[in-house]
This record gives sequence, structure tokens and C-alpha cells, in this order.
Amino acid sequence: MPQTLKHDSDFLHAALIGLQHTLGVIEQRIAELRSHLGGQPAPGKAAAPAPATGAKKRTMSAAARKRIALAQKKRWAAYNATKAKPAASKRSAPKPPKRVLSAEGRARIVAATKKRWAAFHKAQQAPKPAAKKAVKKAAKSVAKKAPEAVAPPAAAVVAAPAAE
Repeated sequence: MPQTLKHDSDFLHAALIGLQHTLGVIEQRIAELRSHLGGQPAPGKAAAPAPATGAKKRTMSAAARKRIALAQKKRWAAYNATKAKPAASKRSAPKPPKRVLSAEGRARIVAATKKRWAAFHKAQQAPKPAAKKAVKKAAKSVAKKAPEAVAPPAAAVVAAPAAE
């Protein structure tokens, strides 16, 4: 069986320190190469101290969370109170009275509407076949007159070249 190493906290801590030292050396070499190339030095990463072993994540107590929540609610209440005051003044302005249509005006509108509908219905009841006959007669009369209007007399055609 392969021999297993016991990984205890001292061994891991020593490995972490060694790797951080190696990282620092590599960062120094990178900075030297960049300066030789004429580039900007690497963004300043100051030698970060090694994090403490077994450092816990910072947590907040329930009482602290409650204090923060109450303070935030108080800030929002103050903000909304100042914001609501101008809006309340706009709403309290009296509205102009609603306009009312008089009985006489309504009667005139009704009479005009009835008159328009009567004219519309009268136009709808006009005999349509008579209108078609009138259109056909008009088309025939135009067809009869068209040859005279389009074709000039023969004498006028002969006279035109002589005039030139």
C-alpha cells in the first residue's frame, strides 16, 4: 500500500506560506520584464498578508440586521413623506364643475340627427334600376358623339398639310 501523508493544519499552513512566497517572486519577475519592455508596471499588489488560518466569514447578528432594517424603513418613510406632500396638494385642487347639456340643446341635437337619418334612408330607397338605365343611355349617347369628336372631317385633314 502507498504511504499516506497525514495532512494536518501545520502542514497545510506551511504549504500555503511557501506558495505565497513563490507567487511574490513570480510577480517581481513579471514586473521586471514589463519594465524592460517599456510597459507599465503591474498594478500595485502590495504584499498581501497571509490570511489568518481558520478565519471565519464575517456574519451579522440578528439584532444588527434588525437595527439596519429599521433604519432603512425610517429613511424610506421620510423620503415618501416628502414625496407625497406635493402630490397631495395637486389632488386637493378643486376640479372645474362638470358641464351639463341643457334640454334645449339636447333636443336640437336629436332633431338634427333624425333629419340626417331621414335623408340617408331616403337616398337608400331611390330606385336603382332607373339609375342603371340612365347610365346606359348616357354611355350610348357618348359613344354616338365620340366618332364625330375624335375623327375630324376629311377636308380639315387635307387643309392642314397645305397650311404648312
